[in-house]
Amino acid sequence: MMPRAVLGTANKLSEHARGVLLMIGATLCWSSAGMLVRSMHLTDAWEITFWRSLFMTLFVLGVLAAQYRSATLERMRAVGKPGLAVGALWALMYVCFILALGRTTVANVLVLRGISPFAAALLGRLFLREHLQARSWVAMVAACGGIGLMFVEALGSGGLIGNLIALLIPTLVLSGVLSMLIALPLAVPFQAEAWDLTLLVIMGVVQLGLGCLLMLAATPRLRAAEIGLLAVLEIVFGTLLAWLVAGESPAPVAAVGGVLVVGALVANEVIGLRRTAASPIEATAAATQVGH
Repeated sequence: MMPRAVLGTANKLSEHARGVLLMIGATLCWSSAGMLVRSMHLTDAWEITFWRSLFMTLFVLGVLAAQYRSATLERMRAVGKPGLAVGALWALMYVCFILALGRTTVANVLVLRGISPFAAALLGRLFLREHLQARSWVAMVAACGGIGLMFVEALGSGGLIGNLIALLIPTLVLSGVLSMLIALPLAVPFQAEAWDLTLLVIMGVVQLGLGCLLMLAATPRLRAAEIGLLAVLEIVFGTLLAWLVAGESPAPVAAVGGVLVVGALVANEVIGLRRTAASPIEATAAATQVGH
Protein backbone atom coordinates (compact mmCIF):
# COMPACT_ATOMS: atom_id res chain seq x y z
CA MET A 1 0.00 0.00 0.00
CA MET A 2 1.31 3.46 -0.92
CA PRO A 3 1.97 5.89 1.94
CA ARG A 4 -0.59 8.66 2.37
CA ALA A 5 2.04 11.30 1.64
CA VAL A 6 2.81 9.71 -1.73
CA LEU A 7 -0.89 9.40 -2.57
CA GLY A 8 -1.43 13.02 -1.63
CA THR A 9 1.43 14.11 -3.88
CA ALA A 10 0.07 12.02 -6.76
CA ASN A 11 -3.37 13.59 -6.35
CA LYS A 12 -1.87 17.08 -6.36
CA LEU A 13 0.14 16.31 -9.49
CA SER A 14 -2.98 14.94 -11.12
CA GLU A 15 -4.95 18.09 -10.27
CA HIS A 16 -2.09 20.25 -11.51
CA ALA A 17 -1.87 18.34 -14.79
CA ARG A 18 -5.62 18.72 -15.19
CA GLY A 19 -5.29 22.44 -14.65
CA VAL A 20 -2.56 22.69 -17.29
CA LEU A 21 -4.67 20.80 -19.82
CA LEU A 22 -7.72 22.96 -19.06
CA MET A 23 -5.70 26.14 -19.54
CA ILE A 24 -4.19 24.89 -22.81
CA GLY A 25 -7.73 24.10 -23.95
CA ALA A 26 -8.80 27.63 -23.05
CA THR A 27 -5.99 29.18 -25.10
CA LEU A 28 -6.86 26.95 -28.07
CA CYS A 29 -10.45 28.21 -27.88
CA TRP A 30 -9.44 31.86 -27.60
CA SER A 31 -6.85 31.63 -30.36
CA SER A 32 -9.47 30.69 -32.97
CA ALA A 33 -10.98 34.20 -32.99
CA GLY A 34 -8.73 35.70 -35.66
CA MET A 35 -8.99 32.65 -37.90
CA LEU A 36 -12.79 32.65 -37.67
CA VAL A 37 -13.12 36.40 -38.35
CA ARG A 38 -10.81 36.12 -41.37
CA SER A 39 -12.91 33.21 -42.72
CA MET A 40 -16.18 35.20 -42.72
CA HIS A 41 -17.80 36.99 -45.61
CA LEU A 42 -19.16 39.47 -43.08
CA THR A 43 -16.83 42.42 -42.44
CA ASP A 44 -18.95 44.66 -40.21
CA ALA A 45 -17.21 44.57 -36.82
CA TRP A 46 -20.31 45.81 -35.00
CA GLU A 47 -22.49 43.00 -36.35
CA ILE A 48 -19.79 40.43 -35.60
CA THR A 49 -19.63 41.74 -32.02
CA PHE A 50 -23.41 41.57 -31.65
CA TRP A 51 -23.82 37.99 -32.87
CA ARG A 52 -20.77 36.67 -31.00
CA SER A 53 -21.99 38.28 -27.77
CA LEU A 54 -25.51 36.93 -28.29
CA PHE A 55 -24.42 33.33 -28.81
CA MET A 56 -21.92 33.51 -25.94
CA THR A 57 -24.60 34.92 -23.61
CA LEU A 58 -27.09 32.18 -24.52
CA PHE A 59 -24.43 29.51 -23.99
CA VAL A 60 -23.35 30.82 -20.59
CA LEU A 61 -26.96 31.26 -19.48
CA GLY A 62 -27.59 27.65 -20.45
CA VAL A 63 -24.62 26.50 -18.36
CA LEU A 64 -25.80 28.60 -15.39
CA ALA A 65 -29.33 27.24 -15.70
CA ALA A 66 -28.06 23.67 -15.79
CA GLN A 67 -25.89 24.28 -12.72
CA TYR A 68 -28.16 26.43 -10.52
CA ARG A 69 -31.61 25.75 -12.00
CA SER A 70 -34.18 27.87 -10.16
CA ALA A 71 -31.46 29.87 -8.38
CA THR A 72 -29.97 31.19 -11.65
CA LEU A 73 -31.54 34.65 -11.43
CA GLU A 74 -30.58 34.93 -7.78
CA ARG A 75 -26.97 34.13 -8.67
CA MET A 76 -26.97 36.79 -11.37
CA ARG A 77 -28.42 39.45 -9.06
CA ALA A 78 -25.82 38.60 -6.41
CA VAL A 79 -22.99 40.15 -8.44
CA GLY A 80 -24.26 43.62 -7.47
CA LYS A 81 -22.74 46.91 -8.58
CA PRO A 82 -19.15 45.60 -8.72
CA GLY A 83 -20.25 42.87 -11.10
CA LEU A 84 -22.10 45.40 -13.24
CA ALA A 85 -19.02 47.63 -13.42
CA VAL A 86 -16.84 44.68 -14.43
CA GLY A 87 -19.46 43.65 -17.00
CA ALA A 88 -19.40 47.13 -18.54
CA LEU A 89 -15.62 46.94 -18.92
CA TRP A 90 -15.85 43.46 -20.45
CA ALA A 91 -18.39 44.85 -22.93
CA LEU A 92 -15.96 47.55 -24.02
CA MET A 93 -13.20 44.97 -24.45
CA TYR A 94 -15.41 42.80 -26.64
CA VAL A 95 -16.02 45.74 -28.95
CA CYS A 96 -12.35 46.81 -28.97
CA PHE A 97 -11.15 43.30 -29.78
CA ILE A 98 -13.31 42.88 -32.90
CA LEU A 99 -12.69 46.46 -34.06
CA ALA A 100 -8.95 45.91 -33.70
CA LEU A 101 -9.09 42.67 -35.73
CA GLY A 102 -10.66 44.65 -38.56
CA ARG A 103 -7.83 47.18 -38.61
CA THR A 104 -4.60 45.27 -37.99
CA THR A 105 -3.19 41.75 -38.09
CA VAL A 106 -4.30 38.95 -35.78
CA ALA A 107 -0.76 38.65 -34.41
CA ASN A 108 -0.63 42.35 -33.48
CA VAL A 109 -3.95 42.19 -31.65
CA LEU A 110 -3.01 39.06 -29.69
CA VAL A 111 0.45 40.33 -28.74
CA LEU A 112 -0.84 43.72 -27.61
CA ARG A 113 -3.63 42.08 -25.63
CA GLY A 114 -1.04 39.79 -24.06
CA ILE A 115 0.56 42.66 -22.14
CA SER A 116 -2.33 42.59 -19.64
CA PRO A 117 -0.07 41.27 -16.80
CA PHE A 118 2.10 44.36 -17.20
CA ALA A 119 -0.93 46.66 -17.33
CA ALA A 120 -2.28 45.06 -14.15
CA ALA A 121 1.11 45.48 -12.44
CA LEU A 122 1.25 49.17 -13.34
CA LEU A 123 -2.30 49.79 -12.16
CA GLY A 124 -1.50 47.99 -8.91
CA ARG A 125 1.56 50.21 -8.47
CA LEU A 126 -0.39 53.42 -9.20
CA PHE A 127 -3.58 52.78 -7.24
CA LEU A 128 -2.74 50.09 -4.68
CA ARG A 129 0.89 51.06 -4.03
CA GLU A 130 1.98 47.48 -4.70
CA HIS A 131 5.71 46.84 -5.01
CA LEU A 132 7.02 46.04 -8.49
CA GLN A 133 10.08 43.79 -8.65
CA ALA A 134 13.06 44.66 -10.83
CA ARG A 135 12.37 41.73 -13.19
CA SER A 136 8.90 43.16 -13.92
CA TRP A 137 10.34 46.58 -14.80
CA VAL A 138 12.93 44.98 -17.12
CA ALA A 139 10.26 42.81 -18.76
CA MET A 140 7.99 45.83 -19.26
CA VAL A 141 10.79 47.84 -20.88
CA ALA A 142 11.51 44.93 -23.27
CA ALA A 143 7.81 44.57 -24.06
CA CYS A 144 7.50 48.32 -24.74
CA GLY A 145 10.44 48.04 -27.15
CA GLY A 146 8.65 45.24 -28.99
CA ILE A 147 5.40 47.21 -29.10
CA GLY A 148 7.33 50.17 -30.49
CA LEU A 149 8.58 48.03 -33.38
CA MET A 150 5.04 46.84 -34.06
CA PHE A 151 3.81 50.44 -34.23
CA VAL A 152 6.65 51.41 -36.57
CA GLU A 153 5.48 48.69 -38.94
CA ALA A 154 1.87 49.80 -38.48
CA LEU A 155 2.66 53.36 -39.60
CA GLY A 156 3.63 52.03 -42.99
CA SER A 157 0.86 49.46 -43.39
CA GLY A 158 -2.15 51.47 -42.23
CA GLY A 159 -2.73 49.32 -39.13
CA LEU A 160 -2.00 52.03 -36.57
CA ILE A 161 -5.65 52.55 -35.61
CA GLY A 162 -6.10 48.84 -34.99
CA ASN A 163 -3.01 48.73 -32.80
CA LEU A 164 -4.25 51.66 -30.74
CA ILE A 165 -7.60 49.96 -30.21
CA ALA A 166 -5.88 46.68 -29.29
CA LEU A 167 -3.87 48.45 -26.58
CA LEU A 168 -7.13 49.16 -24.73
CA ILE A 169 -7.87 45.45 -24.42
CA PRO A 170 -5.57 44.49 -21.52
CA THR A 171 -7.19 47.02 -19.18
CA LEU A 172 -10.77 46.04 -19.92
CA VAL A 173 -13.16 43.24 -19.16
CA LEU A 174 -16.38 42.50 -20.90
CA SER A 175 -19.94 41.43 -20.69
CA GLY A 176 -22.00 39.71 -23.37
CA VAL A 177 -25.26 41.50 -22.73
CA LEU A 178 -23.79 44.99 -22.53
CA SER A 179 -21.67 44.48 -25.64
CA MET A 180 -24.81 43.44 -27.52
CA LEU A 181 -26.52 46.66 -26.45
CA ILE A 182 -23.50 48.70 -27.51
CA ALA A 183 -23.19 47.00 -30.90
CA LEU A 184 -26.87 46.63 -31.83
CA PRO A 185 -27.59 50.21 -33.01
CA LEU A 186 -24.55 50.08 -35.30
CA ALA A 187 -25.07 46.46 -36.42
CA VAL A 188 -28.48 46.85 -38.06
CA PRO A 189 -29.48 46.12 -40.74
CA PHE A 190 -28.05 42.63 -40.32
CA GLN A 191 -26.15 41.20 -43.29
CA ALA A 192 -24.76 37.92 -41.92
CA GLU A 193 -25.24 34.91 -44.17
CA ALA A 194 -25.72 31.29 -43.09
CA TRP A 195 -21.96 30.65 -43.31
CA ASP A 196 -21.21 33.72 -41.19
CA LEU A 197 -23.79 32.75 -38.57
CA THR A 198 -22.29 29.27 -38.34
CA LEU A 199 -18.86 30.74 -37.63
CA LEU A 200 -20.37 33.26 -35.21
CA VAL A 201 -22.03 30.46 -33.24
CA ILE A 202 -18.62 28.80 -32.97
CA MET A 203 -17.10 32.10 -31.87
CA GLY A 204 -19.72 32.72 -29.20
CA VAL A 205 -19.98 29.20 -27.83
CA VAL A 206 -16.52 27.67 -28.30
CA GLN A 207 -14.03 30.52 -28.79
CA LEU A 208 -15.40 32.77 -26.06
CA GLY A 209 -17.86 30.92 -23.84
CA LEU A 210 -16.11 27.55 -23.55
CA GLY A 211 -12.69 29.23 -23.40
CA CYS A 212 -13.70 31.29 -20.38
CA LEU A 213 -15.28 28.29 -18.63
CA LEU A 214 -12.12 26.22 -19.14
CA MET A 215 -10.01 29.02 -17.69
CA LEU A 216 -12.30 29.26 -14.65
CA ALA A 217 -11.97 25.50 -14.14
CA ALA A 218 -8.17 25.73 -14.43
CA THR A 219 -7.76 28.67 -12.02
CA PRO A 220 -8.09 26.73 -8.70
CA ARG A 221 -5.56 24.15 -9.90
CA LEU A 222 -2.75 26.50 -11.00
CA ARG A 223 -0.64 29.31 -9.62
CA ALA A 224 -1.25 32.80 -10.97
CA ALA A 225 2.17 32.78 -12.66
CA GLU A 226 1.37 29.47 -14.37
CA ILE A 227 -1.90 30.85 -15.72
CA GLY A 228 -0.10 33.92 -17.04
CA LEU A 229 2.57 31.78 -18.68
CA LEU A 230 0.14 29.36 -20.30
CA ALA A 231 -2.02 32.26 -21.53
CA VAL A 232 0.89 33.28 -23.78
CA LEU A 233 0.04 30.19 -25.86
CA GLU A 234 -2.97 32.10 -27.22
CA ILE A 235 -0.58 34.42 -29.06
CA VAL A 236 1.31 31.47 -30.56
CA PHE A 237 -1.76 29.42 -31.47
CA GLY A 238 -3.70 32.42 -32.77
CA THR A 239 -0.89 33.62 -35.03
CA LEU A 240 -0.32 30.09 -36.39
CA LEU A 241 -4.03 29.52 -37.07
CA ALA A 242 -4.37 32.87 -38.86
CA TRP A 243 -1.35 31.98 -40.99
CA LEU A 244 -2.34 28.37 -41.77
CA VAL A 245 -6.06 28.99 -42.37
CA ALA A 246 -6.28 32.59 -43.59
CA GLY A 247 -2.77 33.00 -45.00
CA GLU A 248 -2.12 36.03 -42.80
CA SER A 249 1.41 36.49 -41.46
CA PRO A 250 2.88 39.48 -39.62
CA ALA A 251 5.43 41.73 -41.34
CA PRO A 252 9.09 41.04 -40.40
CA VAL A 253 9.43 44.13 -38.18
CA ALA A 254 6.14 43.38 -36.41
CA ALA A 255 7.24 39.75 -35.96
CA VAL A 256 10.45 40.88 -34.23
CA GLY A 257 8.41 43.16 -31.99
CA GLY A 258 6.03 40.32 -31.18
CA VAL A 259 8.91 38.01 -30.29
CA LEU A 260 10.26 40.66 -27.89
CA VAL A 261 6.87 41.04 -26.19
CA VAL A 262 6.28 37.29 -25.91
CA GLY A 263 9.84 36.75 -24.68
CA ALA A 264 9.38 39.41 -22.00
CA LEU A 265 6.10 37.84 -20.92
CA VAL A 266 7.55 34.33 -20.74
CA ALA A 267 10.70 35.43 -18.89
CA ASN A 268 8.69 37.43 -16.34
CA GLU A 269 6.27 34.57 -15.66
CA VAL A 270 8.96 31.86 -15.51
CA ILE A 271 11.03 33.81 -12.97
CA GLY A 272 7.92 34.48 -10.91
CA LEU A 273 6.92 30.82 -11.07
CA ARG A 274 10.35 29.67 -9.88
CA ARG A 275 10.25 32.03 -6.93
CA THR A 276 6.76 31.00 -5.85
CA ALA A 277 7.71 27.34 -6.27
CA ALA A 278 10.76 27.83 -4.05
CA SER A 279 8.78 29.39 -1.20
CA PRO A 280 6.92 26.23 -0.06
CA ILE A 281 10.18 24.25 -0.14
CA GLU A 282 11.93 26.81 2.01
CA ALA A 283 8.98 26.89 4.38
CA THR A 284 8.98 23.10 4.66
CA ALA A 285 12.71 23.02 5.37
CA ALA A 286 12.30 25.64 8.10
CA ALA A 287 9.41 23.72 9.65
CA THR A 288 11.50 20.53 9.64
CA GLN A 289 14.35 22.23 11.43
CA VAL A 290 11.95 23.60 14.04
CA GLY A 291 10.52 20.13 14.53
CA HIS A 292 13.98 18.73 15.31
